[in-house]
Amino acid sequence: MKDPKKSIVIEAVSSTVDAGRYPVKREVGDLFEVQADIFKEGHDHLLAFLKFRRWNADTWQETPMRFVDNDRWAGAFRVAENSRYVFTIEAVTDVFRSWLADFDKRVAAGQDVRSELLEGAQHLRAAAGRASGGVRQGLEGYAARFAGAEQAAAVAAAREPALAALMDGTLDRTDATWAREFDVVVDRERARFAAWYEFFPRSGQTPGKHATFRDAEFQLRRAAAMGFDVVYLPPIHPIGRAHRKGRNNALVAQPGEPGSPWAIGGPEGGHAAVHPDLGTIDDFDRFVETARALGLEVALDFAIQCSPDHPYVREHPEWFFHRPDGTIKYAENPPKKYQDIYPVNFYGDDPEPLWKEMRRIVDFWIAHGVRAFRVDNPHTKPVRFWEWLIREIQNEHPEVVFLAEAFTRPKMMKVLAKSGFSQSYTYFTWRNEKRELAEYLTEITTPPVSDYFRGNLWPNTPDILHETLQLGGRPAFKMRLVLAATLSSLYGIYSGYELCENVPREPGSEEYLDSEKYEIKARDWQAPGNLVDFITRVNAIRRAHPACRPVVRQDHAGARRRRVRGGELRRDPHARVGRRRADRAVRAAGRRDVRDARAAVRPDVGVARTARLREARPGRGPGADLPSEASMTGKPGSAGRRVSATGPGGNPRRATGSLGRAERGGVWGAMSGPPI
Repeated sequence: MKDPKKSIVIEAVSSTVDAGRYPVKREVGDLFEVQADIFKEGHDHLLAFLKFRRWNADTWQETPMRFVDNDRWAGAFRVAENSRYVFTIEAVTDVFRSWLADFDKRVAAGQDVRSELLEGAQHLRAAAGRASGGVRQGLEGYAARFAGAEQAAAVAAAREPALAALMDGTLDRTDATWAREFDVVVDRERARFAAWYEFFPRSGQTPGKHATFRDAEFQLRRAAAMGFDVVYLPPIHPIGRAHRKGRNNALVAQPGEPGSPWAIGGPEGGHAAVHPDLGTIDDFDRFVETARALGLEVALDFAIQCSPDHPYVREHPEWFFHRPDGTIKYAENPPKKYQDIYPVNFYGDDPEPLWKEMRRIVDFWIAHGVRAFRVDNPHTKPVRFWEWLIREIQNEHPEVVFLAEAFTRPKMMKVLAKSGFSQSYTYFTWRNEKRELAEYLTEITTPPVSDYFRGNLWPNTPDILHETLQLGGRPAFKMRLVLAATLSSLYGIYSGYELCENVPREPGSEEYLDSEKYEIKARDWQAPGNLVDFITRVNAIRRAHPACRPVVRQDHAGARRRRVRGGELRRDPHARVGRRRADRAVRAAGRRDVRDARAAVRPDVGVARTARLREARPGRGPGADLPSEASMTGKPGSAGRRVSATGPGGNPRRATGSLGRAERGGVWGAMSGPPI
């Protein structure tokens, strides 16, 4: 029988994720609040202590917990460092106060308490044996008063605060009960608050010419001027030549076409190399330093997949899937085929070398100044791998941020966040009606989901041009930007958004026509109708207002409340907006355009009206005209533009309209079918 005297029950500990299976997330400087049900048999008085330490520290720190109500206790500690913390709860019977409570009842009832005073004296002498110096002498003096003084004087001595203080300092914790240990990942602020800007560094200012890292410094200056915090680059590695895809995802590339950056690896190297047309690794280092000088961080795409020309194919054929004839399988998502990409096999006989190689790749780019990684399709790799990799990396580099690009089933998206991803893409792109936006954002920004999931809202990506932007034009671009920037403390856009690029490859598609994934683009960033000034103002408002960086906390009564991060406003060249001016800007920014967008993309328009919008699809430019309200048919409040909650094959990424109301299984939506 193990520790039969340790009978205190500690349960229902919060804040935890899945009862402690995964760490909870917080940010540096947060007051981390913990509650638990703590009780035991009988009527003894208890004491509880919240104990905490950094994961690699040997010594516990502690703070007392306080009784709330109904056996619920609460305590808090400040998470001061960017690290992983461990916390637990220690509970112990307060022998002296338990005796004193019973003693007071007997005194109040007029009973003879001589025997109880002798019992109390025993407790004092036992405590004196654990003490030294003046504390020991004080306790021995009180014990003598209990035994030799008049009963009234002894009763008065037992109730003296000085005695209680002496007993608190000599508390016997030999039989204390400890809860299990729980983890808290404490991230830097950039994991919670950031505006991301994605661009292809190979696309420069000269049509048809492959840009270099030095050329791309122009894009850094643009991103910084617009007030972004992070610039995210699609893969910058050599691109395979075998089965290279051409313009608009053509099966065969024409001479000179650059191919998809996600077909990683060629004769020049693999994941630890840079495309020679971009420059050298020294050029990349200069690019990162230039970004840092502008107040930007560089995030890289981490895509675990290979072109047929990747060195891994020759050196580690066991890391890939093979057909019965021995050939390596390329990626497929039937009916789509990706002949230029080989998926990596994490299920071989010995996956450990592959895991370690992936860690080596991440470590390599960390050594070159990268502190943020956008991970491509993490839901197609084992969750255990991500849990291991992220923990290994953050144990040494706690400042590193991982963004999960997983548009898949809700439970998989959630468990990836639990396994360690700092941020996650969301279903925001497919949430367009007021009710579904409110339901979805409420779910992901309140506990228990917000204890581990940080949603990064993107109105567009190189893969996703939603129908709302296709049909709504410039007003819809402004409306969706404001929603993304204010509904979450994390948001991002893909370059071209500021030019309102909205022409799909074909009707009903979410792919861009002339997608930058397969060609080099040169844009006129000053084109009439651009949103550069608007985006700059929105980002300045976000930085100036702590209310744009909400965090959810728990008070001692167990109720949840919303706070804003305290402290001084961030001051930098992009945040020179006073509060009053920013308040006016928030109210005024795009008000007319938002009204226009509501008229153009109504959530309740009829099927005929949607069809008319499709016929009058807006042009490619930022100032594209929309059909007038009078020219539209259909009645508001009719059948509406309802579509499947998923789209072909149960894929939420292919949904082309509203995802409707809350479906069974929660407001994440009844997503089903295979992941993309």
